Amino acid sequence: MELLESPAAMSEWAAREKATGKTIGFVPTMGALHRGHEALILRATELSDSVVVSIFVNRLQFNVASDYDKYPRPIEQDLEICQRLGVAAVYAPTNDSMYPDDFDTVVSPGELAKPMEGSARPGHFIGMATVVAKLFNATKADVAIFGEKDYQQLAIVRSMVTDLNMGIEIVGYPTVRESDGLALSSRNQRLAPNHRLAAGVIPTALQAAKERFERGERDSRILIEMVNTIICREDSARIDYVEIADVRSLQSVVDIKQECVLAVAVFFGDVRLIDNIVLKP
Repeated sequence: MELLESPAAMSEWAAREKATGKTIGFVPTMGALHRGHEALILRATELSDSVVVSIFVNRLQFNVASDYDKYPRPIEQDLEICQRLGVAAVYAPTNDSMYPDDFDTVVSPGELAKPMEGSARPGHFIGMATVVAKLFNATKADVAIFGEKDYQQLAIVRSMVTDLNMGIEIVGYPTVRESDGLALSSRNQRLAPNHRLAAGVIPTALQAAKERFERGERDSRILIEMVNTIICREDSARIDYVEIADVRSLQSVVDIKQECVLAVAVFFGDVRLIDNIVLKP
């Protein structure tokens, strides 16, 4: 396994792989790898000849500086996981190599980036789209795997790849969960023990809403209120948003006649968790 620390080194490695006829599968991460990331890596292994995993905590997509500073960075542990899973190369660029002093160009996504996370975290998706575009350019990936926990991110990446003719296949992978249903996330490592226990209320609320939906409820306001009520039973939970939106446009829906996503963002202390579930009429 090779460790590559600059865009130039990454591109040179990718060119060598391509010259031998190999396809490249790519899993972008910010490190602190967990079983969810492992599942993405294994899927990339199934779909390509050589797998690249990036490990880069992208400062451009953090709108709160303290959140960026506190983000876990267990690089040695991450490298061991990649080695065990047969990753061909880890791309761990430095901040200076990604964003030199004269860096001045960003990718600005459109309407998909405005609701939900876009409204709650101004500038987040500009940072995300910019770094993903840079990672795609350096890795020369044929296929990239993204987790469906970050539903809006996946939608924006797909749109960007189509709109900018990037020629990369984007594959979504179902959310991997803990035994209590909590979506696996690197941020879970920062939860205090009592907050980790309380966070199980998120999948409980989502599943309860889905079950009511499957019994015939189509008024999103009722389902949203139900999710709010269940989550608020936990005193330590602070809801950022609960929204139901069309899966394609991500615009809010009142009367659910089409496939929609029920998405939530909830704080436990200073740790913000997101999750979602798809509602299919």
